[in-house]
Amino acid sequence: MAKKQEIDARHYDVILAPHITEKATLASEHNAVVFKVANDATKPQIKEAVEAIYDRKVAAVNTVVVKGKTKRWKGKPYKRSDVKKAVVTLAEGQESIDITSGI
Repeated sequence: MAKKQEIDARHYDVILAPHITEKATLASEHNAVVFKVANDATKPQIKEAVEAIYDRKVAAVNTVVVKGKTKRWKGKPYKRSDVKKAVVTLAEGQESIDITSGI
């Protein structure tokens, strides 16, 4: 287990929600979890937040910024918001995070 850190409100500002898709579920078989994170969050902030909230040791953090699509509704164009996702790989020997149980 990772050393217990103090959980601050800023950790919850970094990690917004788990990202539950088929691809994210397949990644969980390889000891990885996918989260939606704040657009200005950095990899060290994401690592610190996951270690503090879930009490697991993080091996690596990869981030992806999904650009919002331009769509039309009732003939008027609009743009979806950009979303930043983080693929968090847990250290070897760590049990996986059950994101369906809540925090």
